[in-house]
Amino acid sequence: MSGTPLFFLLLSVLLYLGGAVASLLLARHESLAIRCSGLAGMLGALAGLAAAIPVLHGAGTQLYAVAGPFSFAHFVVRLDPLAALMLLAISLLMFASALYSLAYVREYAGRGAWAMGFFLNSFVAAMVALVVADNAFYFLIFFELMSLASYFLVISDQDPEAVSAGFLYFLIAHAGSVLIMVAFFILYSHSGSLDFDSFRSAHLSAPLASLVFLLAFFGFGAKAGMVPLHSWLPRAHPAAPSHASALMSGVMVKIGVFGIIKVGVDLLGAHLAWWGLIVLGFGAVSAVLGVLYALAEHDIKRLLAYHTVENVGIILMGVGTGMIALAGGHTELAGLALLAALYHTLNHAVFKGLLFLGAGAIIFRTHSRDMEQMGGLARRMPLTATCFLIGAMAISALPPLNGFVSEWFTYQALFSLSQGADLASRIAGPIAIVMLALTGALAAMCFVKAYGISFSGEARSSGAEHAQEVPLSMRAGMLLLALASILLGLGAPLLAPQLAAVATSLSGGAAISVAQGSLVFPSQAQTTTLSTPLLAILLIAIPLLPLLILGALKGGRLPRRQRGESWACGYGQEAIMSVSAHNFVGPLHEMFAPLYHLREHLDPSARLRRSLDWLIAASTRLEPLWDIHVVSRVASLVTRSGQLLQGLQGGDFRIYCLYVLVTLVILLVLVV
Repeated sequence: MSGTPLFFLLLSVLLYLGGAVASLLLARHESLAIRCSGLAGMLGALAGLAAAIPVLHGAGTQLYAVAGPFSFAHFVVRLDPLAALMLLAISLLMFASALYSLAYVREYAGRGAWAMGFFLNSFVAAMVALVVADNAFYFLIFFELMSLASYFLVISDQDPEAVSAGFLYFLIAHAGSVLIMVAFFILYSHSGSLDFDSFRSAHLSAPLASLVFLLAFFGFGAKAGMVPLHSWLPRAHPAAPSHASALMSGVMVKIGVFGIIKVGVDLLGAHLAWWGLIVLGFGAVSAVLGVLYALAEHDIKRLLAYHTVENVGIILMGVGTGMIALAGGHTELAGLALLAALYHTLNHAVFKGLLFLGAGAIIFRTHSRDMEQMGGLARRMPLTATCFLIGAMAISALPPLNGFVSEWFTYQALFSLSQGADLASRIAGPIAIVMLALTGALAAMCFVKAYGISFSGEARSSGAEHAQEVPLSMRAGMLLLALASILLGLGAPLLAPQLAAVATSLSGGAAISVAQGSLVFPSQAQTTTLSTPLLAILLIAIPLLPLLILGALKGGRLPRRQRGESWACGYGQEAIMSVSAHNFVGPLHEMFAPLYHLREHLDPSARLRRSLDWLIAASTRLEPLWDIHVVSRVASLVTRSGQLLQGLQGGDFRIYCLYVLVTLVILLVLVV
């Protein structure tokens, strides 16, 4: 087993657990606990990469099975291409986050930094174990461990907002877990085993299979943060420490997407087209509403959290298109759509992790999450500003970065869906294309606001005015993910075929060709092609060309004039004249006011809170009834009996001997 992907997988989990235990044992030496936790996380991530990459390069599915302590649940590990891709995303983001934490977590020294290391490493270990578990029992165990560890990360600040956000997350996450359990129980009752392999061969009627799919879809959808089950996400992710937010937003929500693909495609085979339409519809609505809600935010971490809702929606659009194609027997289109979804899953993990680490660096120096209190940070934190700009461009799907490539594949899949034979596909495809285009435009607008308000202009607070660049390990973590965002875009001709192989392993069709040389294309080169390396060259050359012409023709022109204060229509320039986050999106907020009001109606937290209050009140009324009518009466009977028996206690030894004699006589009579 040594040197195999399964060996490195086991090593990865053990390193994470070792880091968690070390952090726990070093609670009284927090600086050492921070270093041990971070280094163990980095080593565990490297071992995870060593396990994932060979499988993605064609080493094949790795299986390991053992009986385990329970007769009803075999411990089965399945490292297939889908699990390997998830492991790759988790490990890549964990390495950057663990490196970042070496300096960042020092802010929490004296406030439970050791506990943060314990829960973060446990959280990642549970995620890694979950994606390779091929038995429903252990899958649910690891799912609960992941949710529990992430809950403690959410409430790590222990302020009322964090505790409230953690409580809402706990409720919605476990409501989703109950739905998943019911879905797995139905599959178990028809297969006789909790192994996923037996689920794959279970024969369910169409109504029962649909019930299982819907239970799993909404159960995993709650973890993914899709609308309308998203209300926990913009509260929980900002409450967690920034490196934990990066992992929760970058990879934990993808466990929900992974679960939807696992049940809908892998276990059930996606044989009904309306399942895909449901996924596509929820994805499109989540994408548009997520970016609209992000535009209205001034809290930089809440803004990024809403963009997670948006990007989960984009991923679900690819998954839904793939499921529709599978139901119609179009395996080539299914492979393309699933390729788009999986590519965006990996891309979003990278650029959203980068943006959360960038936001953490800003908060680390300014001690504020309010963008209105920032400004002018590009001059004071140049590397952070550059990395954040790369992340903002990637999430806005600007070429040639990675977000552009995966959204391009999503467009191609939707275009192909629009040309389908059935009416539903012809209607759903164009509508989804329009909603994806609207999402892209609003995302670009949102990050013009986020970057411009935070990094440009003048400092609008003392924290921003005195900010300086963050420590080396934090810069290195951000720089790593920024480079990954560039390479995942420029390297699309190399990466797309690998992801296409993962997609075709799910669709069951023949291998599809999506790249040739420096070109990528949607399975048919004659339709359309894209070359990200060529785009990068052109985008660099186009701005340089005017500068070269200017330099050649400059001749004897006067030297450049120095400008003074910016002109403000005859008035003196004041800081209050700067564009704010509020007035930047004011017109849009008015235009889409009904959709913003809809957010309040879609938020289940108020209803959950009322339900909990009613349950507490009902329990308070019911609890005395048991005491009054049962416990109190039994206690009263015991008291009266005791008082009667006290009369038999006279304190005379001769009386006690008489009691013994009478008892013996009664027993003798009964025996005879």
